[in-house]
Amino acid sequence: MSYLLVHGAGMGATCWDRLAPLLNEQTVAVDLPGRGTRAGQDLRTVTLDDCAAAIIDDVRAADMHDITVVAHSFAGVSVPRVLLELADRIRHVVFLSAVVPPEGTRVIDGIDPGVREAVEQSIVGGLYRQDPAAVPAMLCNDMTEEQTKWTLGHLVDDAAALLSEPVDLSGLEAAVPRTYIRLSQDACYTPDLQARAAALVGGETLHLDSGHMAMISMPETLAKTLDHIS
Repeated sequence: MSYLLVHGAGMGATCWDRLAPLLNEQTVAVDLPGRGTRAGQDLRTVTLDDCAAAIIDDVRAADMHDITVVAHSFAGVSVPRVLLELADRIRHVVFLSAVVPPEGTRVIDGIDPGVREAVEQSIVGGLYRQDPAAVPAMLCNDMTEEQTKWTLGHLVDDAAALLSEPVDLSGLEAAVPRTYIRLSQDACYTPDLQARAAALVGGETLHLDSGHMAMISMPETLAKTLDHIS
């Protein structure tokens, strides 16, 4: 078995650094285009198809099979794009408070109005740049001071266009087992929005008493949950 970890918006593969060592299997954390190992691509040019291609490239490069995919937050719109192509390699897909808006809509349309206002204010020159002053309340509400500082240190710019690109959920037709993990303290992707996303995803639903960044605030608990699912 192996784990493929796909990050959300405003983060890179390093957001998984506290969880990955707790997973006793081959583990690959993807850097989507424009950050980390793929920082060479201009974020202003990144599309959802580019994100899907990066995921597929990492799976093939590592020759991964029997994969549990963990899709966090914004990965709820990038991971579905790879499910049909990678179905024969995937054991399970876990949507971790994943943003999954209805087919053909935009991510920006499917987030909480209060959060949407903060997101729109964070878009400058084609980049989505989270305000460090707003992040503690939105992403770190269940964290210690040390965890909050660590999270702030791992923020990266993102492609603003991804928030307005229509989503393609056709990959959810793939015959792969799936679980949606709802995070009860999430101040970023609210419980009611998670419930709607879980209904679109289908499969099993689990609950964790965590804020949005469970891989940072409670990595041990999340690791045990993933082990149980897989």
